[in-house]
Amino acid sequence: MPLVRFAFLVLLAAAACTAAPPTSSPVPTAAAPEPGRTRSAAPAPIPVPRVEGPIGLRITYPPAGAAIDARDSSFLLGTTGTGDARLWINGTPVPVAPNGAWLAWVPLPRDSVMRFDVVARTASDSQHLVHELTRTRWQPSGRALWVDPASFVPRGRNWVRADEPLRLQVRATPGAAARLRLPDGRRLPLVEEQGGDEVPPGVRAFDRDPATLLPVGGTSRYVTTLMNQALGGDPGPPLGNGNGSARYAAAKAPVLELVRGSDTLVMPWPVQVAILDSAIRVVSLDDDPAREGGSDGITIGRAAPGATYHWFFAAGTRAVLDRRQENEVRVRLSRDQTAWVPAADVQPLPPGTWPPLGRARSITVSAAPDRAIVRVPLGERIPVRVVEEERTLRLELHATQADIDWTRYAPGDTLVHRIDWSQRAADQTEVSVHLTSPRWGYRVRWEGTDLLLEVRRPPVVDRGHPLRGRHILVDPGHPPAGATGPTGLREAEANLAVAREVVRLLEHEGARAELMRDADVPLDLGPRVQRADRSGAELLVSIHNNALPDGINPFTNNGTSVFYDHVPSLPLARAVQGALVEELGLRDLGVARADLAMVRPTWLPAILTEGFFMIVPEQEAALRTAEGQRRYARGVVEGIRRFLATRVP
Repeated sequence: MPLVRFAFLVLLAAAACTAAPPTSSPVPTAAAPEPGRTRSAAPAPIPVPRVEGPIGLRITYPPAGAAIDARDSSFLLGTTGTGDARLWINGTPVPVAPNGAWLAWVPLPRDSVMRFDVVARTASDSQHLVHELTRTRWQPSGRALWVDPASFVPRGRNWVRADEPLRLQVRATPGAAARLRLPDGRRLPLVEEQGGDEVPPGVRAFDRDPATLLPVGGTSRYVTTLMNQALGGDPGPPLGNGNGSARYAAAKAPVLELVRGSDTLVMPWPVQVAILDSAIRVVSLDDDPAREGGSDGITIGRAAPGATYHWFFAAGTRAVLDRRQENEVRVRLSRDQTAWVPAADVQPLPPGTWPPLGRARSITVSAAPDRAIVRVPLGERIPVRVVEEERTLRLELHATQADIDWTRYAPGDTLVHRIDWSQRAADQTEVSVHLTSPRWGYRVRWEGTDLLLEVRRPPVVDRGHPLRGRHILVDPGHPPAGATGPTGLREAEANLAVAREVVRLLEHEGARAELMRDADVPLDLGPRVQRADRSGAELLVSIHNNALPDGINPFTNNGTSVFYDHVPSLPLARAVQGALVEELGLRDLGVARADLAMVRPTWLPAILTEGFFMIVPEQEAALRTAEGQRRYARGVVEGIRRFLATRVP
């Protein structure tokens, strides 16, 4: 399970203790056909081994005290330690697998603190646990005034331009009168905006039931707008920690006042706001300014604070500081374009540094055995974005004016068909590189102030033996992090076992296969991405096993899926998904595009597989067996074979 998304966990429906979960997916155990052969029937399930002994009741997820982001139901999972136990949660029976594992889909008590009484019994013993959790979207019933303290926006340390309005919003009791009391004593009214309760992001991403995507219940958001108004004391300078307090000073903080009838609720708004002066602050973007290693040399950019990744800026890119909101900084890429980047990646340049303005000059194409190289001289490390199409790569060059007199092609090169350019705006140039065939991979890098776009040639695939001679990098996902099954199997352990088997099968077919890690030790995402880019591998497969966000029913949403990010990776993802579904016999959740670190490399087709749902007891048990690991590995290898066979010249 990848780091950048929710942990997925498994559940058993509340049913009779002796009944098997009716919607749990079978896991294959019958001998699989050799790679390249087609199954004629669904594989038989792998039986769950029976475990007998004393009761050892344990709740694996969620941990005690955890905050649950769910509406009315969610799941718990764990083990009784023995398969002959019976289990109840808040008086409702929960099925127990033969090895003692259990998964429960339970209603959530309507309170901010939720209590679950968990009881396990055998013929001769019993054990009782009280498990307490909290809710992140709790809304009191009745007419009591309330404010969601997590919904204050903005909060923390903020710097805004004097000419830009600042919107403040908070979620609170519907039908009240709300106002903001400023530090100077003035009161500013807030306007109520009514609507349904927001759907949690995990539900939108992973729940297959359309009914869960509809907003339900009544809630209100109160909003107001400020212009050129400092709030809550001095937050310090806009870059670095400075001398400002990391916490707002309650005595100087603006105060939210909520009134309905004779009831009043008062709560400090945890925010500090300073107004940026008119000075131009030029900054450099660098995710490893101390040169400590462990990063991928890329600063990510977002269209809004907390939004998904959209830009990928190489170290040394220059821009102009435009605004800061807590731990994110907005930078101006060109006159009409901004991006939000991590504040830790923003390094101030000396005062008086001129804002970046590149000048794109004559373009040259050179040829190497494995790539074509497009060189664009710019004179500045300006912000760049690559827009991908199947046979075209478009370079969006911000803060750049075109002075492209010549475009020279490499003699004899057959990969780059032609190059066009246009001046999209006064300070934005676009260069389009058209290819003769679908690309295998690409990357951009700086050489001084020249931008280099390297376009990778596809490998030559052996028609009779597509895997022979291919260089494939296999990444066992995690640690750190990762999901945990009901009986305590860690995803990192399961991923490594499957990945080793994938490498063994690939090498048997004549491929050059290597593991990203071959021990149960942590390896951060930055070094993994760097190695994928530098290894020379032609394909990357990251092995994972799944779980679900809180509030998603695992009985209707578990299965097999494969994720990709870039266009050349989609055919590989579809081929591996089809082969995995045949091998594992689980529900086909399909292929999905996702902004995950291990599928982000552009130099090679890269996918991330989620074979089993290890929070489901039967599937966790299968991952503990050599047969389950082999079946998963066979699906991956067969999918790679099918993909490469379509790339035979």
